[in-house]
Amino acid sequence: MNQGIKVVKIALLGLGTVGSGVYKLIEEKGEEFEKRTGAKIQIEKILVHNLKKERPGVKKCLLTDQWKEIIENDEIELVIEVMGGIEPAKAMILEALNAGKNVVTANKDLVAEHGKELFEAAERNQKDFLFEAAVAGGIPIIRPLKQCLAGNEISDVIGIVNGTTNYILTKMCEEGMDFQEALAKATELGYAEADPTADIEGYDAGRKVAIMASIAFHSRVVFSDVYTEGITKITAKDIAYAKEFDSVIKLLGAAHNTEKGIEVAVYPMMISNQHPLASVRDSFNAVFVHGDAVDDAMFYGRGAGELPTASAIVGDVLDVVRNMEYGCTGRIGCGCYRETQVKSIADVKNKFFLRMQVTNQSGVLASIANVFGKHKVSIERIIQKDVEKEKAELVIVTEYVKEGYLQEALDELMQMPILEEISSKIRVY
Repeated sequence: MNQGIKVVKIALLGLGTVGSGVYKLIEEKGEEFEKRTGAKIQIEKILVHNLKKERPGVKKCLLTDQWKEIIENDEIELVIEVMGGIEPAKAMILEALNAGKNVVTANKDLVAEHGKELFEAAERNQKDFLFEAAVAGGIPIIRPLKQCLAGNEISDVIGIVNGTTNYILTKMCEEGMDFQEALAKATELGYAEADPTADIEGYDAGRKVAIMASIAFHSRVVFSDVYTEGITKITAKDIAYAKEFDSVIKLLGAAHNTEKGIEVAVYPMMISNQHPLASVRDSFNAVFVHGDAVDDAMFYGRGAGELPTASAIVGDVLDVVRNMEYGCTGRIGCGCYRETQVKSIADVKNKFFLRMQVTNQSGVLASIANVFGKHKVSIERIIQKDVEKEKAELVIVTEYVKEGYLQEALDELMQMPILEEISSKIRVY
């Protein structure tokens, strides 16, 4: 090794699944990374909660449960945060940036809700704050949006960015499982957490879409701006209708930059089998981007897991090290120089698949059509199935309509004796 080569000392905050993957990659490929960056990357300290826990393959001398051993060590120039959660991660990252240390994180919750404060601290101290792993695991999407596609005006970012829900919907579609059975299988395989709420209710995807929208549209979008619906109400009958329509149901994060503001939401959608996103199966993720120059581009791969996520983190680490070598850390900051309004979900236009149970009597269709017409809801097609003596199942596919208008129509229908139940309301891509 060149005796004059620079050594970059780093600290790792957290040694769970992802932290262990980062440690493995840096330890196993250190010599290769040295050739790629011109500097030796050395893990100096690893912050853990429990020093007594056995951690096979990890040097015990690196472990500490004292944050001050990291923040007060001036030789540590880069901090990797993989603890997750808001606190103490936020306080530690801010303290690290203010102490002149660069930061790499995988913390989507933190970036989606407190990104502005973190970016300002990084800019103020002229340090890198990188977070490729916060969205879609090992799939490169943050850097492409910030750099590779910087010559575009991006209008759409649509993605399957939660592997747990995609796995569940795949099993429901391909193997006929109901929701609870598919969720149990996802839990058994480790795709779903013991408490899967953040995944199945769309919150995890919502945080990721907020981050991507902010970057793509150069305007701050936070998690509270994102309308979220999960997949818990999707049934086998909905899956069957989707197949009949040559479609599949996917939980999509959708962000659109329109003349009247940003539309950003997460919800299940019926998507044609002809669309590239329809073929994304199991726990894989994909992000579909439309720009005025590039046209359409799709990024596909493993959205989570020890080594895929570690891959994104280490990619950021190598970028920081290169920037340090040339004295240009902090060169690519937040990029949110616009203040574009985020539209209310009521003002967003979508097509809808509606499945409802109605009384089996004459005049029902005319009554429903009358209510829809009054609220500016146009009908594309109607299918009547499962007709019994006293009731029937009615499926209606609407034209594009403002969400608020449709909800007003459904609210009125719910007050009418002809309607027993609205069984499903699913958007159509």
